[in-house]
Amino acid sequence: MYDSLDRPRYVIPVLGHVYAGLETYSWPLVRVATGLFFVPHGMQKLFGLWGGDIAKTAEGFAAQGLHPALFWAYYIGCLEFFGGLCLAFGFLTRPAAALLTGFMLVAAFHVHVHIGWFWTGRGMEVPLYLMLICLALLIRGGGFLSVDRALGREV
Repeated sequence: MYDSLDRPRYVIPVLGHVYAGLETYSWPLVRVATGLFFVPHGMQKLFGLWGGDIAKTAEGFAAQGLHPALFWAYYIGCLEFFGGLCLAFGFLTRPAAALLTGFMLVAAFHVHVHIGWFWTGRGMEVPLYLMLICLALLIRGGGFLSVDRALGREV
């Protein structure tokens, strides 16, 4: 809620100074958390961590009709790992967010939509949510605390 002067009106007004002090860090928190969400998935595919296997990933892509499957497995692994790091650091934020938005669009509406909604059953809930966050990052950019800003790519 906002008052007539377009200032936030807090549920707990006494915490207003705390909220105002932390507001600067809210967007970087979303960006970093989203980027770091993707990184382990890329590590699993590329480096075989946590039971991952690029060949099995490629088999899964082939079963979904994504060919050439091994290319797509490596591409997605690199996108998750390097794109996730780019988001986390705020470096090339918009290009990384655009690629991850497209990836999550395919994941949500090509792979998971037929399974259902809930993440507990591998449904489309999480890929759709990540797609929307990446879309917001694409629109908004890296923000204040980002490498893009330090390099003068963002104002």
